Amino acid sequence: MKKIVLPVFLLLAISFSGLSAAAETQSSPDRVKPALLVIDIQNAYLPLMDEKDKKPGMEMINYFIALFRANGFPVIRIYHTDLKRGPAPGSEEFEFPKTVAIRDDDPKVIKNYGNAFKKTELDKLLKAKGCNTVFLCGLSAVGCVLATYHGAMDLDYEVFMIKDALISHDAALTKSVQEICQTIDYYALKMLLENICR
Repeated sequence: MKKIVLPVFLLLAISFSGLSAAAETQSSPDRVKPALLVIDIQNAYLPLMDEKDKKPGMEMINYFIALFRANGFPVIRIYHTDLKRGPAPGSEEFEFPKTVAIRDDDPKVIKNYGNAFKKTELDKLLKAKGCNTVFLCGLSAVGCVLATYHGAMDLDYEVFMIKDALISHDAALTKSVQEICQTIDYYALKMLLENICR
């Protein structure tokens, strides 16, 4: 039997519609309102990533994008640029590879810091969509994804790394990040998203 961390069971419990009337009258946690953040999988950075992470990670990112779309939850694209070193928005290096299943109508956030919440509209965008829980995938697991994880926690979001959808320059370090952070796998996340009461 697969081990699933306790917070996942709690999220599932508060999202099911079968809550008793007594429980509903008491103060209870907010229902899960998720968004997927697809972070920095840009042409400029992908060649720097460990091949052991890259191929499976890119495949899994597309699975998770499809999973969120199928269940009607937002997919948000996050792009990184340095004001002095680029890559310049609009350039081929700045863009995600064409193999990534993003769409032009997916909300887009451009950041200049590791943390995607720092000096961007991401928090405002998530609040406008009613989201209180974020699931992170992309790169670098040890850089911008990790910084965004902590940024989300600082703003009181429930936040999870997505197992097997993280990429970094060193696959061993990616695994370490998955071990020290709240992480969820495909099957647990699928069950959660399919059972959230809208």
